[in-house]
Amino acid sequence: MLDELSGGLLIGLAASLLWLGIGRISGMTGVLSSLFALSEPNRRWSVWFFAGLIAAMPLFLVAGYGAPVEITDSPYLLVGAGLLVGFGTYIGNGCTSGHGVCGMGRLSLRSAVATITFILAGVATVALMNLLGVMV
Repeated sequence: MLDELSGGLLIGLAASLLWLGIGRISGMTGVLSSLFALSEPNRRWSVWFFAGLIAAMPLFLVAGYGAPVEITDSPYLLVGAGLLVGFGTYIGNGCTSGHGVCGMGRLSLRSAVATITFILAGVATVALMNLLGVMV
């Protein structure tokens, strides 16, 4: 419980520092689009943000924590899920980190609707997977 609370506090702190420091939202869609947008003159922030994300896992493991995440071995399921997430991010104009963490923190109605939609879609997906007997 304490680990989850600490993680949530660190995510909130990082999102707040990025917003208050340079006025950027720390949603991954925005970070990645900034990282690869050649037209954006000042994109150093996204390079450092992304580098921090990459460095976090090895630091987490060095600190003695494990990665309790299990992912399916099915490449078809992984590719399908990735495409669906990418399409959903495109039509939702953002992702769970942008809407759920940053948008909700700014009391954005659009982000509240998006976050509720994400949660309902997740519940529906799990229910369907359970109904079909698909084990992930």
